[in-house]
Amino acid sequence: MIEAWVIDDDSSVPVSSESVPEALRTRIDSGQFETWLTSSSGRSLAFVTNTERAMVMLLEEEGDPGEHAVDPEAEGSSGGFLLCNGQHDEYPDEDTVPIGEAFRLVKHIVSTGSWPADACWVVDR
Repeated sequence: MIEAWVIDDDSSVPVSSESVPEALRTRIDSGQFETWLTSSSGRSLAFVTNTERAMVMLLEEEGDPGEHAVDPEAEGSSGGFLLCNGQHDEYPDEDTVPIGEAFRLVKHIVSTGSWPADACWVVDR
């Protein structure tokens, strides 16, 4: 069974894998840089961006440290990650991915429930 995913604060209508990148872009354009999606099986998918890079995390349940996409060749760090609570975060670039890659990862996870075979990610559990 394929999971249905909804954007937590948007509506109860599932978002399709084809429409999720545009939904994320729309949220970014309106100043919402943190987006959480919840699946019908209770998993969570987080997308936090500074408009150039994004952290993508997949959590099995509440309280799960989860797993996140990485860019092992990246160096340095980037700021400007604005959370919904107003907190400004900075992350090592190796713990984030370019925004285009983040859109691809989220689209694939919403479509299949798992990371793409060619994605780089680490388990934080």
